[in-house]
Amino acid sequence: MIVLDPVLAVISVALNLYWFVVIISVVLSWLVQFNVVNTSNQFVSMIGEFTWRATEPALRPIRRFVPNLGGIDISPVVLLLAIFFLQQVITNIRVSLRVGAF
Repeated sequence: MIVLDPVLAVISVALNLYWFVVIISVVLSWLVQFNVVNTSNQFVSMIGEFTWRATEPALRPIRRFVPNLGGIDISPVVLLLAIFFLQQVITNIRVSLRVGAF
């Protein structure tokens, strides 16, 4: 049990970082769609490519099950809810480990 708490802490931090990558991906896609930023800019292109490669493997299976809402993609919302759920499960496990240790 001594090893499990730090492992869960690292997983929780990784989920937090991934949460921000998903948010950045969504905001960047909106900015590109509304022509606020241009993908011909190398920096914007690099960030877009990174966020797409980081989020697409998780979003693709969700898109298969989420119905098409006429151009509105709610798969990032489903992914963020899943991340939130996992974070709560990890928090509950960590709390139960601490309570059980005493």
